[in-house]
Amino acid sequence: MRRTYELVHHTRYTYDQPVTTSYGRAVLLPRDLPEQTRHTASVVVAPEPADTAEQLDYFGNTTSYFAITRPHAELEVTARSRVTVDRPELDISALPRATWSDVARMARPGGTVEADRGEGVDSTDGIGLVQLREALLPSRHVAPSAEVREWAAPSFVPGRPVVEVLVDLAHRIRTEMAYRPGSTTVSTTQVELLDLRAGVCQDFAHLMIAALRTYGVPARYASGYIETQPPPGRPKLRGADASHAWASAWVPGAGWLEVDPTNDCFVDSRYVVLGWGRDYGDVPPLRGVIFTDGSQSRLEVSVDLHPVDSPDAEPGV
Repeated sequence: MRRTYELVHHTRYTYDQPVTTSYGRAVLLPRDLPEQTRHTASVVVAPEPADTAEQLDYFGNTTSYFAITRPHAELEVTARSRVTVDRPELDISALPRATWSDVARMARPGGTVEADRGEGVDSTDGIGLVQLREALLPSRHVAPSAEVREWAAPSFVPGRPVVEVLVDLAHRIRTEMAYRPGSTTVSTTQVELLDLRAGVCQDFAHLMIAALRTYGVPARYASGYIETQPPPGRPKLRGADASHAWASAWVPGAGWLEVDPTNDCFVDSRYVVLGWGRDYGDVPPLRGVIFTDGSQSRLEVSVDLHPVDSPDAEPGV
């Protein structure tokens, strides 16, 4: 179902001592994709920066740079955008039936994908062969391990279509792991997650990516938002949304299939894509450097992904 959203992501830092200078880079503006149209987008920073710039990074994500060169005790970054998502529901039975081992053989260096660039490599997201290869390698937050291989082994049955592997991995993560905010940190490894059996969407995406890469299937990390559903009979609460993360796997003939292991489903029009990369380290919402004599800060984040009444409403209506 086609959906149009108004999106507001607000971040506020409060410091115990004045900050003399702040340099930051944000990935907070939705991507323009064939199934996702960004109508309006802006990032406002307070105090007013001395310098700003908007660029596309290596992965094609929109990044917003800012530099604040006057003393400040608070920093606020507010991203606003309007986006229409028209992502068709996947018919799993109609997807290519290539096995996971076929995909691994095609994607490895010297594999058949080098001879046939039409098999989803130059798909609608424009990814190239180099980035496909990178989606097989270890990265900052995704590392191969014997523990991940052993955990994932039951999903990688010989001769199993890779699409069925994706379905099985997502279901296992959803049912075997508890969603428990605060139980992990950005540095939690997949081995630690398997021991804890609890985490958040970022951890579950990393685990799925690690499992796929371990068995030779290219996988990447996606950052964005999902529209939350209120309890039956109750109105949606504005400000109740949060940043979300999921995984994408390359399937020859279909391109990148996006799967949300936190919710055990393929991505549909409830999802808004901000960016993608090898893992969280490539697309954190906000990162930077500050200069201060203080040692304490307070962080507040609120996200509002609000559906516009008319799915076909024009920007600004």
